[in-house]
Amino acid sequence: MGPVGSRGRTAAEQILGRAGVNSESATFLPFIGSGAVEAMNDGKVDAVWIGGAPDSPAIHSFLHNPNVRILGFQAAEALTRIFPELTRLVLPQGVIDLDPDIPPNDVPLIGTPTKVLVRSDLNPEIVQLLLQTMVEAHGGANIFQRAGEFPNSTDIEYPVAPAAIDFYKDGPSFMQRHLPLWLSVHAQRAIPVLVTAIALGLPMFRFLPWAYNWITRRRLFYWYAQLKKLEASFDAGPVNQHLAETQAEIERIEDAVSHIRFPLTFSDQLYNLRSHIEIVRRKITSQGNAPGRVAAE
Repeated sequence: MGPVGSRGRTAAEQILGRAGVNSESATFLPFIGSGAVEAMNDGKVDAVWIGGAPDSPAIHSFLHNPNVRILGFQAAEALTRIFPELTRLVLPQGVIDLDPDIPPNDVPLIGTPTKVLVRSDLNPEIVQLLLQTMVEAHGGANIFQRAGEFPNSTDIEYPVAPAAIDFYKDGPSFMQRHLPLWLSVHAQRAIPVLVTAIALGLPMFRFLPWAYNWITRRRLFYWYAQLKKLEASFDAGPVNQHLAETQAEIERIEDAVSHIRFPLTFSDQLYNLRSHIEIVRRKITSQGNAPGRVAAE
């Protein structure tokens, strides 16, 4: 029944143990494959517990050996209830050979499904590539399965990877179908970053017009503040003492404002600012030419 610790031997010890067959009542030998065939042909063993496909060399040799007969598990259904990881199989009459019938009658058997285990953090694209390969290699029909039965998403022992569930439900991903592996891996990593950027960017785009308007209004308010400061300076004392400086300052303000580029929506406010600059200039000029001011000088 194979070497100690192998999957086949572990299953054999568990199942035979339920029927009282153990190392105390029988001799378990580690032969497997061609070694098991030789041991049976040489009479060294009475029975061989072996697993594999019917067309594997060892099993093919046993099935075509007239001195060897296959023993069925009449309690196969019960064993699948006792050991849920087992599967009941039937080897149909004549499926190996019809002349003579091999086997001569339907034979109930038990099998253990093969599992492919992956790390939980394995890239989903790699998982789906593995599944595509498994479908290509094992998705067809054979003696014990119909086309499309394996691989499948049913497992009672291990949780199925989310990427595998998606594959069984929808087939290969869009990127798997249309992009090479190296590019699909980078795209898979870029998608969360892009989604996050969009989620953060949309509110910012809504905020940008308000921020732009606020910045533009601040520029207008700055020159209004400069104009108000200038007007307050000549209201506080004799204009003629600093007339040249005051006129130079009003010219500087007007020149700076004329070079500012504002959007059309602020045209009315820009023209209002220019009008106020002109009002202040006239006020400076009129007060500077007033008779009282000249006499005082």
